[in-house]
Amino acid sequence: MSFLFETILFVFGLVALGYAAGKTNYLSSDTGDGLSDFAVNVAMPLLLFRTMVSADFNGSIPWSLWGAYAVAVAVAWTVGHLVTTQIFGRDSQAGVVGGVATSFSNLVLLGIPFIIGIYGQQGFEILSLIISVHLPTMMMASIILFEVFGRGNGGAVQIFRIFFRRLSANPLIWGIVLGLFWRLTGIEMPALPARLIDALASIAAPVALFAMGLSLVKFDVRGNLRPAFALTVVKLMLMPAVALASAWVFGLSPMSAKIVVAAAALPSGVNSYLIAAQFGTGQALASNQMTIATACAVVTTAFWLWLSVLIFG
Repeated sequence: MSFLFETILFVFGLVALGYAAGKTNYLSSDTGDGLSDFAVNVAMPLLLFRTMVSADFNGSIPWSLWGAYAVAVAVAWTVGHLVTTQIFGRDSQAGVVGGVATSFSNLVLLGIPFIIGIYGQQGFEILSLIISVHLPTMMMASIILFEVFGRGNGGAVQIFRIFFRRLSANPLIWGIVLGLFWRLTGIEMPALPARLIDALASIAAPVALFAMGLSLVKFDVRGNLRPAFALTVVKLMLMPAVALASAWVFGLSPMSAKIVVAAAALPSGVNSYLIAAQFGTGQALASNQMTIATACAVVTTAFWLWLSVLIFG
């Protein structure tokens, strides 16, 4: 267990170092944006590509894995929406922001290095299966609700047009798709491209964590504290609790169950803020929730990982 807690402190320590570098103006926010762009657009797609090419997925479609995580997402999104609209009296657009904030875990910038550090390559392969479905599904849900509660006049054709445009422009999706395509060809990766991919993929994790911390400087906590804390509780406590229960109900293997719980226990990413910026409402709520959840996750994530080890072995 000491290795578990040490890894958690190491992962969030890199985030804290990035935050400190930005807070003291040692590095600018532009540097953070550049590092994030590199991590998301270059290093992480190559890491996913390499994983799709070489991973052993046992040749079966992981319906139980996806189902267990989907249940946790659906419950957290619904509760987040209701907390925002019914308890704090915000409108439906802010409710979408609340739903995304409580269900859209930071599986890429934080999740990938986190899972690799704790569960190694086997854990990352399972996380990659979640990411491959999680990204397009959450994008589709966000776009649909954006159209329903936002402009509301685009229609189904417009919704799907926006969805496929964003999906086709997402480098993470391309990393997954191209990796699966290369895998299907059965062609061995030439030595030089393999070395280039390995070199860039190997630095994806630390760069992503540092960049995330540096980017958090832009999201200072101001106002909307009560709803932000309430949404943080839903994200960090309710969602992993539902994930743990659904993993047990779906009969997942011990490793898959622990990955589902860990993924659900991660704090929110920047997606809720981007949705809020598109709506023109809830930006402070989204940024506060993301910052508070990231800080609190140092403790809550350790608890859920300890509990999942206790239950699943």
